[in-house]
Amino acid sequence: MTTAPLLVEFTRGDHVESRHEVDAVVATADGTVLESWGDPDRLVLPRSSVKPVQALPLVTTGAADAFGLGPVELALSCASHDGEDRHVVALSDWLARIGCSVDDLACGTHLPLAEPAAAALLAAEGSPSALHNNCSGKHVGFLTVCRHLGLPTEGYLAADHLLHREHVTPALAEAFGFDPDAQHPGVDGCGIPVWAVPLGHLAAGWAGLATAGPGRRLLDAMAAEPFFVAGSDRACTRLIREAGGAAVVKTGAEGVFCGVLPAAGVGIALKARDGARRGSEAAITWVLGRLGVLDGDGSRPLTNHAGTRIGEVRVSDGGSTGAVP
Repeated sequence: MTTAPLLVEFTRGDHVESRHEVDAVVATADGTVLESWGDPDRLVLPRSSVKPVQALPLVTTGAADAFGLGPVELALSCASHDGEDRHVVALSDWLARIGCSVDDLACGTHLPLAEPAAAALLAAEGSPSALHNNCSGKHVGFLTVCRHLGLPTEGYLAADHLLHREHVTPALAEAFGFDPDAQHPGVDGCGIPVWAVPLGHLAAGWAGLATAGPGRRLLDAMAAEPFFVAGSDRACTRLIREAGGAAVVKTGAEGVFCGVLPAAGVGIALKARDGARRGSEAAITWVLGRLGVLDGDGSRPLTNHAGTRIGEVRVSDGGSTGAVP
């Protein structure tokens, strides 16, 4: 059933300068939709929002225990990190532990997402490596599974590599209820396969992470080490901290945001229709407030570079189906 989407507005003075429409779903692990806005059946490419599910084989194969991984490494396996020094050091140590090097990472290279870290690297006349890639934690996790199972690390990005064919893709298909044989995957920003998932299935899959040991272990690591999920000034880290363990969230590119209330077993999935991250961040804050795990409704003042208030961000409910329990 389609209803009005959430509406995120950015104002300047008395004028609405920009609007972002957001489809959102709140669901339980069995697929029961508790509340939705917009189109709950919309097919989305969840991008990095599914990293905790992609990390499940790290736990279920025994690789995490075999290499003595703790909450920091497990949080990094689910992360889109900012490439700050603590991220890079932890990942470098983890690579050494599994007998790999940065040259084994196929995720590509970019400057740290954190502007201070990027500026410091350039000021020192340094060059970014694959460890600065925001997806490198996931990729070190993939290499860890390969090392543990004796799979080749060469070509681990490919959808037909044993890592994906026998472990990562089946974990995604089971969590989100889709048939990999019925579609051809796209290629994510870091080179791995990305599959289309109905938004309601995405929310149910996130709820399912809280119902089983491997998923709960990853969620607990994210809650314990929110800095390693994202970074100093990122929404994921801030929201996990503010929720105090009552919610774990993860963003994805092109305006996707997902999360779960582990104690309640309730999952959240949303996507800004225009792909705007600022729209999805405001919307997830609004939904978490509606579910009672954050104070506030996602609204916040907007200021210019001089610190003068010039407008606000506000989120409105255009009408939903269902009711929050």
